[in-house]
Amino acid sequence: MHNDYSKLLKTIDVEIKNADLLKVAFVHKSYVNEQKNHKEHNERLEFLGDAVLELVVTEYLYKSFPNSPEGELTNWRSALVKGNHLSQVAAELELGKYLHLSRGEERSGGRNKPHILANVMEALIGAIFLDRGYRVSRTFIHDFILKHLDDIISQGLHIDGKSLFQEMAQGKLGTTPHYTVVSEVGPDHNKIFTMGAYIGEKFIAEGHGASKQKAEDAAAREAIKFMKWDQ
Repeated sequence: MHNDYSKLLKTIDVEIKNADLLKVAFVHKSYVNEQKNHKEHNERLEFLGDAVLELVVTEYLYKSFPNSPEGELTNWRSALVKGNHLSQVAAELELGKYLHLSRGEERSGGRNKPHILANVMEALIGAIFLDRGYRVSRTFIHDFILKHLDDIISQGLHIDGKSLFQEMAQGKLGTTPHYTVVSEVGPDHNKIFTMGAYIGEKFIAEGHGASKQKAEDAAAREAIKFMKWDQ
C-alpha cells in the first residue's frame, strides 16, 4: 500500500487539508477487522460519496439536456454511477494501490476487485466533499466521471441489455429469451457467475458477473451482438 497521496492529489488536482480523512477513505472494512487498534473504515464515507455523486450527476444531466425525458436521463445517470463504471475510473486513477486491506483480502486480489474499487471511489468523493465542499467535489466528478458520458451513450452502455435482447428476440422471432446458470466459482462473498442466454432450447451466448443479474445482462449484450451478425 502507498501512504503518500501526493501523486494522487496532483493527478486529481485536489488539495486535501485533512490527511487523516483521506487515509480513512482507503481503509477497507477487512483491515479494521484484522487490525484491532484501527477503528475507522471507509463505509461511512462511501455512503456520503454515493449521495454526492448522484446529486452532481443528476444536476449536470438536468441542466445539460433540457429536452431529454426523465427515462433517458435516468438511464444515463445509472450508467455513470454504477459500480462497473466507477471501478474503471478508480483503476485509471490507480486507487487500488492506496488501499489498506486485510491479509486475506490482499491475497485474493482485493486491490483489483471491481466492487472494492467502486466503493473506494465513492469514499474518495465523500472525503473530498467533507474537506473541500460541494464545488470541488463537483469539479472532480465532472473531470473524472462525467467525462465518459459521450462514450457511454455512443456504446449503448446505458441501455439495459436484457430488455433490449428481449425486445429484439420478440420482434424478430416472436419468443422471449431465458437464462440458466452455467457455473458459479469462488467463495460465497466473492462469487463469479456465468449465465447462459437461450432462445427456446438454443444457446445464444454467455456472460459473467458478480451476481446472476449482472451475468444475465452481460449474456444478453453478447447475444445482441450475435443477433446483429445473424441479420
